[in-house]
Amino acid sequence: MIFLFVDPLSNLLGEWSTEINIWSVLLKIGLAVLMGAVIGCERANKRHAAGLRTFILVTLSATVAMMVVSFLKVQGIESAFVAAAIIIAAAIISSNTTLFTSRSQIKGLTTSVALWSSAVLGITLGVGFYTVTVIGFVMLIASLSLFPWFEVFLKNRSNYFEIHLELKNASYLKEFMTTIRELGLKVDDIESNPAYLNSGLSVYSVSLSITSEELKKYKTHSEIIEALNSLDYVYFVEEMN
Repeated sequence: MIFLFVDPLSNLLGEWSTEINIWSVLLKIGLAVLMGAVIGCERANKRHAAGLRTFILVTLSATVAMMVVSFLKVQGIESAFVAAAIIIAAAIISSNTTLFTSRSQIKGLTTSVALWSSAVLGITLGVGFYTVTVIGFVMLIASLSLFPWFEVFLKNRSNYFEIHLELKNASYLKEFMTTIRELGLKVDDIESNPAYLNSGLSVYSVSLSITSEELKKYKTHSEIIEALNSLDYVYFVEEMN
């Protein structure tokens, strides 16, 4: 049995919104620019590499490409491969926004996925799935703007976390390990960071587990980091994302 999906917003707007005409084209392009701008502004406000124009262009390009696909379909020409090409192109673009810092941290991953998601929104908008597009857009903005605080809360209460550690001298590593155990922490993994080889500092990426029941109950990652930063032989320490 074949079920035909009737888009509620298309139904509300009227048949013109599902057809290929000047008004439906203007509506889709306008929505693509608006949604791309909103997502781009959210990323730009957080000083990420891909900002306003990038998101507008990705969303707009995907939308226009899918309108071309719809037009070709009306002409009896199958070109479903265009959607796959859009996804691949968006993946290539978004992969260039992801990088590894000298502190072994991944930067730009959320922005990279957001770019790819914008292309998907452009595809759904281009074929006239207005309801799917609006719902996807709202959830994308919610994921980028509203969920991070909850994610930080969960991470801060986790029994596992990683830190970027800078010691004034390599000879202090043994003393640091002793202090870690006294605090009720366990070192799961530790790696020397070669990027700081000639800096005069001994720099490490350290994976920690909270083993003390008292520490699990009363201390957050921020408080543990603050305590470690107060040690005389520690030059700098921060939690890694």
